[in-house]
Amino acid sequence: MAIGTRSAQQLSSHIAPPEPDLTVDELLRRSDALRPLLRERQAEREAAGELSEDTNNRFLAAGFYRILQPRIFGGYEFALPDFIRVMISVARGCSESAWVLALTSGHTVLAAQLSEDAQREVFGEAGDFRAPGVGMPGGVGVPSDGGYRVKGAWDYASGCDLATHFFGSTMVHDAETKAPLGNAWICFDREQFKIVDNWDVIGMQGTGSRRVVIENAFVSADRALWFLDGQGRPVRGQPGHALHPNPMYHAWLAPLLISEVAAVSVCAARGALDIYEQILRSKKANFPPFHVRAHEAEFQQHFGEAQALIDTAEAALLKLTADYMDMAQQHVEKDTPLDEEMERRLILVEQHVIRLAWDAVELMFRTSGTSAAAKSSPLGRALRNLAVIRTHVTLQLDHTAGNAGRLHFGLPPLSRF
Repeated sequence: MAIGTRSAQQLSSHIAPPEPDLTVDELLRRSDALRPLLRERQAEREAAGELSEDTNNRFLAAGFYRILQPRIFGGYEFALPDFIRVMISVARGCSESAWVLALTSGHTVLAAQLSEDAQREVFGEAGDFRAPGVGMPGGVGVPSDGGYRVKGAWDYASGCDLATHFFGSTMVHDAETKAPLGNAWICFDREQFKIVDNWDVIGMQGTGSRRVVIENAFVSADRALWFLDGQGRPVRGQPGHALHPNPMYHAWLAPLLISEVAAVSVCAARGALDIYEQILRSKKANFPPFHVRAHEAEFQQHFGEAQALIDTAEAALLKLTADYMDMAQQHVEKDTPLDEEMERRLILVEQHVIRLAWDAVELMFRTSGTSAAAKSSPLGRALRNLAVIRTHVTLQLDHTAGNAGRLHFGLPPLSRF
């Protein structure tokens, strides 16, 4: 598989990362240190409906947004499992804050698929890039003067308030014949879109996942990242592959992006387990001899089962991301194809990871007492948040399992996921 003749070292110019010697261990130390503050702010962020400016600035200063960003454009280019470990740590403090962080910082991998010129534009002089994205087609585009004229509206744009850019899935068609040309992620600049506050839900309220609206914007052709052609077939080769040798930028996009959601889900559950332990250590049983619940066999079993569910989910996710990196390397070095069945199988593992996290939180919520149903309850918030996460269109296990089975037996999938 040809990936171009230039290496990162051969490029004439690049953006240095803010801390060239930053390590993953230091990132984890910083994320662990932020946990008490993030947990303290959870209720406040839920009420405000967005990530606070101070928290965003702390994420920026810590280097979290640059974990997967290409090194030559001011990022740290760490491996996917390292990114997941940091997101897990942040989510243990606040799943809503971690959701915004994960779903914007992970999209640096999308930007890395663009042409070199487009990447130099979007990463800018300092490498500050925060781009929420919506994968469901909300825009319509037509070719125009070396680019595309686009209009549309995309709901659920998590992190749009703090964005420098936005990736919107757009159906492009011929202006005259209306024939479909394909489906592309298009990277828009911040001044090209407005935000409509329509995010009023039972959970994940603190993510500020509002609607992005573009009324009539022109984008150059190299801002379009095609992922389906006019016949609906996946497009694997991208311009950025010639620029970045790192195999991480050459593999499936969907499993990588869904791993962000899985990481947040796992440690939303881990954070709930921290709260559940506090409850069991302080709350007494309802009947004589009124021991604290931590001394009752029933609650010891509940805790052990919830902990095992979360441990299993985390182990599966870290194993999956390590396997992902191995398969990406095989794809680049040996031209191993990126087949659709394996893509669905990876997504299925991630969906099961999220289901395990849900099962753990539901168990803790159900067994901690009716006080968990209070609007201010951290356990109630964890349940609401995971309930909303599980509604995401990419996380519907029945669809994905059916499509994986069809592909295995030589039949075409019935849907994208």
